[in-house]
Amino acid sequence: MNITFLGGTGTVTGSKYLVEKSASKVLIDCGLYQGYKWLRARNREPLPLDLQKLDAIVLTHAHLDHSGFIPALYKQGFRGPVYAHPATISLCSIILVDSGHIQEDDAKFYGKHKISRHKNPDPLYDKATAQACLSLFQPVDFDETFTIGDIEVTLQSVGHILGAASIILQADGKRVGFSGDVGRSNDSIMLPPKTLPPLDLLMLESTYGNRLHDKESSLDQLAKVVNAMAKKGGVLLIPSFAVGRTESILHMLATLIKADSIPKLPIYLDSPMAINVFDIYQQHCDLNRLSKEQCYDMCHVASFTKTVDESKALAELTLPHIIIAGSGMATGGRILHHMKRLLGDYRTTILFTGYLSGGTRGAKMIAGQKAVKIHGKWWPVKAEVEVLHGLSGHSDYQEITQWLQSSQLKAKTKIRLVHGEPEASEAMRDHLKQNTKFDAEVASYHDILRL
Repeated sequence: MNITFLGGTGTVTGSKYLVEKSASKVLIDCGLYQGYKWLRARNREPLPLDLQKLDAIVLTHAHLDHSGFIPALYKQGFRGPVYAHPATISLCSIILVDSGHIQEDDAKFYGKHKISRHKNPDPLYDKATAQACLSLFQPVDFDETFTIGDIEVTLQSVGHILGAASIILQADGKRVGFSGDVGRSNDSIMLPPKTLPPLDLLMLESTYGNRLHDKESSLDQLAKVVNAMAKKGGVLLIPSFAVGRTESILHMLATLIKADSIPKLPIYLDSPMAINVFDIYQQHCDLNRLSKEQCYDMCHVASFTKTVDESKALAELTLPHIIIAGSGMATGGRILHHMKRLLGDYRTTILFTGYLSGGTRGAKMIAGQKAVKIHGKWWPVKAEVEVLHGLSGHSDYQEITQWLQSSQLKAKTKIRLVHGEPEASEAMRDHLKQNTKFDAEVASYHDILRL
């Protein structure tokens, strides 16, 4: 069995791992590169594989850094099956179509205003292509074993978001695992990750390989931010990931309002994609911790702005209010239009709620950059910029170590660290070498591992 690292190495985006046997070729995850321009350029480079010989794609979960390149492969001619948990398929039907729509709109915007170096900028893929690729998806439940050629495949729950899975492959008496994004044991919404079976090799995420989550209560921190903003008479802008983070934020706001810990300010969810995701959460209530009452409160604490005109109308509001909109790293979506009109106001607070990839606007803002480029123009940042710590859907390095040690892994199990910035992966390797007996090393781009 050969495994080629085609993405998700040296970065937290673009996850792609090609597994090859004599009779089978399977791609584990098919993610989009985001963040730095040099990384995004990889989305335009041909993958070193024959799509006609690729038997299938298996997804860990729906986030774009793991699923967002599927429409591009469809555009190039791939017509094989894409296996995923039913909740992942439901989320992809929203996320991928939204991604195509945003790329299409951005290309039109850049072309109209002539702010692209290309005369006729083209999207990587459009909405119609994203919609078409959904016909390839085939549902697989957790703990259900199926075969692709001569490889047995099993998905098992890993928390993080609805439908997220670790993938276990078995062939020739060897068992290989792909952790996917490992959720947290004490997440306010998602269930804890299931422990791993014995493995010969594990591809392990290292997103938080050099950091621990803040021990301060996220509820307390959010209450401080909301109350401080309300006192200034401003607006709280929350760039949020439509899947996972938005639901957590609204659950927290509903909890704080119910406890009279924050004033009952108007809250607007200005993300059509996030609005659609709420239906999926209610369809898969068995996959999260929320009671029916908590789920109801989460879904009704905010007003939903579905149309562009409703979104634009928010600019007329004068009293303190909260706007939640995508995207979480401020790389696109409606949040950018709100930022353009509010970043220059000192009464505005921008609250980021999760991991921010290097090179994104969000990462630049929390680093203290005094101006950010949006739609070809530089906008001064006078607003207060905050980060809500401890809300990440990823385990930190201590939590992952505890997960590994509670699993059935043998002492000398090989671990190859992926899905992390270089500093994080290196720190995670050092931590595992010092505190466990696992054979941990950092994977590199285009490495080929022979098992």
